[in-house]
Amino acid sequence: MPKRGAVPDDRLLRILTRLSSVEASSSGSARLCEVCADVVVMSGAGIMLISGDVSQGSVCSTNDVSALIEELQYTLGEGPCIDAYHQQEPVLEPDLAGAITSRWLAFTPPAVEAGVQAVFGFPLRIGAARIGALNLYRDRPGPLTADQHADALVLAGVAARSLIAMQAGAPSGELAHELAVSGDFRLVVHQASGMISVQLNIGVGDALLRLRAHAFAAERPLVDVAKDVVNRRLRFDDHGPM
Repeated sequence: MPKRGAVPDDRLLRILTRLSSVEASSSGSARLCEVCADVVVMSGAGIMLISGDVSQGSVCSTNDVSALIEELQYTLGEGPCIDAYHQQEPVLEPDLAGAITSRWLAFTPPAVEAGVQAVFGFPLRIGAARIGALNLYRDRPGPLTADQHADALVLAGVAARSLIAMQAGAPSGELAHELAVSGDFRLVVHQASGMISVQLNIGVGDALLRLRAHAFAAERPLVDVAKDVVNRRLRFDDHGPM
């Protein structure tokens, strides 16, 4: 991304022009995902917000498969967006089904079953501030071209700045209305994690890991287990149901 006062390069101008030409009826975050998929010529795209070690949820996704990719990463705590965020560099898997060594043991099987053949994660950041990751997927295997990779890097920068701008006017501690309306933020999961944190006297990040592990072992959706915790049907300490 150019510094303040610098002339934007042709790649950035092309992307910004494309973003401004998308249907005005789409929300800002929805436009971001649509343009990311279109510009890089992918089957779909999604954007995930992450804070510290905790995924906050999906800002947007372009189709059902993209939504599933976001859901799997949120529930399992692994996948290209999670790795891109923590490693602060692109995470590229051009052949998800054919990889000799699977990076993501829980994420890969259901993603492949849904038709994901290649998946690429790009961190969203502004300077030292990390806010999440852009996920791109394709329904056929193969690496990104040099142009696709360069476009994805610029798109990640545009997306990061756009999300910061959307959030700028929101009250402290609250999610901007536009993001809350268009996104998929599992607030009940965060509430349950906070309750487990108190029950076990551990950090919220560790509490979320306990919640995920319980849901995985019980073969139940993470949100359903979280609702049981919030509704006091399930505790994680030795006191049993409230």
